[in-house]
Amino acid sequence: MKKEIKRLTTAQFAKLHEVNKRTLHYYDEIGLFHPLTKAENGYRYYDISQSIDFEYIRMLKELNMSIEEIETYRKNPTPADFLKIVNEKEKEVDKQIQRLKDIKAVMQSKKEQIIFCETLHQQKIRIEECKSERLLVYPYDFLEDDMTQIFSHLKDIWGIEQIRMGMGSFISLDNVYKMNFDKYEGIYTIALNKKSVPNSLIKPKGKYLCGYQKGAWDKLPILYQQILDYANKNNLNLTGYAYEIGLNDFVISNETDYITKIMIKIEENS
Repeated sequence: MKKEIKRLTTAQFAKLHEVNKRTLHYYDEIGLFHPLTKAENGYRYYDISQSIDFEYIRMLKELNMSIEEIETYRKNPTPADFLKIVNEKEKEVDKQIQRLKDIKAVMQSKKEQIIFCETLHQQKIRIEECKSERLLVYPYDFLEDDMTQIFSHLKDIWGIEQIRMGMGSFISLDNVYKMNFDKYEGIYTIALNKKSVPNSLIKPKGKYLCGYQKGAWDKLPILYQQILDYANKNNLNLTGYAYEIGLNDFVISNETDYITKIMIKIEENS
């Protein structure tokens, strides 16, 4: 004797799949997904065997397919159509995964910066071992007052996640020694991934003389002089660029709490 399969009400089927009842009603009305039976009193009843079919519809919806696209496919599904959808959506999913990885990397970086900033009270100079990093760079001398166009342009070529990673500036050592801070080389951000973008450079690994300044940006020349004095006193030869980056601008309300980090590579003896 064949066992009778228990029918599920709209509420039960919706609860099973963690969706709103209105979603099932809507899908039924537009012909996308029907209940197995409808009673004379208008009640809709579903069968558990419909669950897989319904989850495929949800999957396609989660992959940003429109209702119209899903309807078109379901009217006459073929292996070729399915493979075409899968190939297209796999690329979109990969992009979403990479975007989430980038967001996680930004969050982790900001978390580490804030934990460090909480321990910093005033100026500090120390030698740090730094890893190699790929920097995305954009030539900018800070002589222009309006950053709006620059921000918009960088958002287009770098992506918003890179902007969120934080932007720093870099200046030639020649200008640092001359105490000439009117002209910088440009803006940089630490690359989140291997995505190809125009203009990048490698900040080499090694020992860096690092200085930390708490307070407004106009105090940086004083910190630079202290860094040069420290290097001279300890017979350190500096090389490359001086890199500046703000560490906590996203969690402060007063510029006196702003913390800037300066990094200059120490030339290693061969």
